[in-house]
Amino acid sequence: MIALNAQEPGKVYRSPQKIMTLSRMGSFHQNRLSFMRTLLRRVHDQKWDFKKTRFEIDAKGVGVAVYSAVGPQNTYSLVAFANDLPPEKRSDRVIATEWDATFTLFDGVPSDTDIERLRNNVPLQESGRVTESELSLSRANRSVRLWDHVVNALAKGVQPDTTLVNNVGYLMRTTAVYGSGKFGAADREILSDRSECRGPFQIEMLTVFLIRTFVMDLVEYIAKMKSPKTAVRIEPDLRRRFGIGNSTGLGMAPFLMNHPMLINNWILAKEEALSRVRNVEFVAVDEIKVFKGLLHRAVQNVNDWHTVHPVQLEKLAYLKNDLEFLCRQVEKFDFSDAYPWDKLQVWSEENLSLEGQEQLISLMMEPYPDLVDGLAHCMDANEDKGFRIDGTMPVFKLRLLCEDIYNWALKIDWSKKGANARVWYVSEEKLEPRLGERFSEDIEDYEQPLQPGRDVSRMYHDLRDYSDEQTTATFLLAKPEHRHIARRCQLAAKFQFAEIRENTIDSKMMPIDLLRAKLSFFGAGHFDPRSDRWLRINMFQGAPFPTDLKEGYRDDWAYPVAEGH
Repeated sequence: MIALNAQEPGKVYRSPQKIMTLSRMGSFHQNRLSFMRTLLRRVHDQKWDFKKTRFEIDAKGVGVAVYSAVGPQNTYSLVAFANDLPPEKRSDRVIATEWDATFTLFDGVPSDTDIERLRNNVPLQESGRVTESELSLSRANRSVRLWDHVVNALAKGVQPDTTLVNNVGYLMRTTAVYGSGKFGAADREILSDRSECRGPFQIEMLTVFLIRTFVMDLVEYIAKMKSPKTAVRIEPDLRRRFGIGNSTGLGMAPFLMNHPMLINNWILAKEEALSRVRNVEFVAVDEIKVFKGLLHRAVQNVNDWHTVHPVQLEKLAYLKNDLEFLCRQVEKFDFSDAYPWDKLQVWSEENLSLEGQEQLISLMMEPYPDLVDGLAHCMDANEDKGFRIDGTMPVFKLRLLCEDIYNWALKIDWSKKGANARVWYVSEEKLEPRLGERFSEDIEDYEQPLQPGRDVSRMYHDLRDYSDEQTTATFLLAKPEHRHIARRCQLAAKFQFAEIRENTIDSKMMPIDLLRAKLSFFGAGHFDPRSDRWLRINMFQGAPFPTDLKEGYRDDWAYPVAEGH
């Protein structure tokens, strides 16, 4: 890795040692390549048509609705089952058995027979079963405080309180959006030849986008049923301030370790985008205007970002100070110099926290759709190609890979309890990943291979007993317990951003850093940890609704409009 030259950056990326740490990954922000924005650009550019084909809901909010998204070749339909859930049954926990609403994304347009079949299964979620006609399975609960306020306000003919809307940000919060074959839904391979499904999580993002549309229609409908003569709809600008909440826990965390090729491609696309922007030699006036405008909206985003977790409160304080400092720097910054974005990036690494540095990177991409947006097509991965072990590799080369990629792990004293404190395992009841305490719970026998640093250290120790020219195959025949990490080592040598460069079972490891890294690529915002193991987020807040897409599309919706503008 060569050093950056601020006068002429060249084609280089930030090093994996700098990027692939939990503290930095836990500071990522949404950007132009985030999957929600990729989806909405696609449906706008391809002129998708959206139709509400069924809305059979009673005055209590119970019934079924169908929303269809009609693309150039295929149609996808959200089938929503609304429920009147008693408050005592409402829970974000995965052990819940009833929800305010349950959903599936149907491949095509469901018939009456399909609706009845889904009615008997989708509300049961894990206890039910779906088929290959269904592409996702989801459920959501109301944010009761805001839901009741919005219904009552609209029923009286007045708009909801803007401050309360900004403080909460959503009317319903999903607790899962399952896809890729879970509970009988279609495997990803079934959709792999469809261009609109090739990008990461596009089916799941479409599901959430349609859920948001249904939720807003539902709350307005219930208000009208409550007071038909006085009820009003939410004004369009205020309506767009509502997103869809999500509660996400440990079930998502191991994804980053289980899909190293895919994660490499996500990070690599982002780093390529950053490299392209840093290589812009001279900046146009309009590009500066876009950047400055969104910088002020990023400040507003921090003001709207609420949390109660002490770690995130501290990070938000740093971010707020960073953005104030950045605003002052930008006002006196000479954008007429060559390679101004590169200089600003170098300045940020010397003056801003990780939160501020990563926010700046997202903002720097915004003026350059032509440089950045096409990279979204490079973010999927054929993971079957990268998993064959090269048994002919000499042992000395495998040893060198360990020293090069995992030098940080070889420096750790793995005999200390703190380094081995955690155990990743799978819950028998829910088949969901969990994180336990090695020395206080009887779970070590169920440990999953999600601690590559420790496992590399063990393999490296055993490699010392083999001569340099012996093959990896010879070594693994005698030591088959190292097969998984030898494969991972060889894969990480080909994909520089495939591996997290920190101990994932350390006593001080924060799983929410893993969650935030993944969710930032989704395009989520307002990360609100509720512990070190689960958090709440907001999705599609500020985004257009289907009807808005026909009137034009502004791709800066992820940044709130600053107050007073």
